[in-house]
Amino acid sequence: MNIGILGTKLGMTQIFDNSGLAIPVTIIKAGPCVITQIKTPDTDGYNSIQIGYSEVRSSLLNKPRLGHLKKTNSLPLKYLKEYKIDSFNGEEVGSIISVESFNVGETISVTGKTIGKGFAGTVKRHNFTRGPMTHGSKNHREPGSIGMGTTPGRVYPGKKMAGRLGGGKTTIKNLQIILINKENNLLVIKGAVPGKVGNLLSIKKST
Repeated sequence: MNIGILGTKLGMTQIFDNSGLAIPVTIIKAGPCVITQIKTPDTDGYNSIQIGYSEVRSSLLNKPRLGHLKKTNSLPLKYLKEYKIDSFNGEEVGSIISVESFNVGETISVTGKTIGKGFAGTVKRHNFTRGPMTHGSKNHREPGSIGMGTTPGRVYPGKKMAGRLGGGKTTIKNLQIILINKENNLLVIKGAVPGKVGNLLSIKKST
């Protein structure tokens, strides 16, 4: 596994390639991130690197977070994330990870929290087909049967029913980097990524 970078979704737009085709893209402010902790098999039993993102006022963080960051003389950072790795390549606490570690044309995987859509029925949540809309039908958007009768006399776990839609973590794989703006720490990625504007994203190179 490789080290990723944290970023913020700024929004979507479109750009035109040399042939005049419109390409839908997402703009992400990625990093800069600081390495705040390095875990080794001797200290923690495995290899990993923890990075921090988004500097904030120290009054906005609790004492455990401030004490953890103070051990490595790190700035007060709002977000911390750990990436497991197979081996180290000279990383040190305090090193900066930025968009310079990516290249145009590379494919990445983006993980984030999807937009929450509240309580939804089966038609919207699972693409169920609705019932007839005329002739006295009382089954327009209802779920229908949810199981057998006396045997087994219960609803099987995992049955597709109404419930909360969205608001969960998901990963979009193999998104291509179209442009990189190193001055403003921006990644321009082909396609859409999870969440709304301002959503926290974890970006890793595809393996």
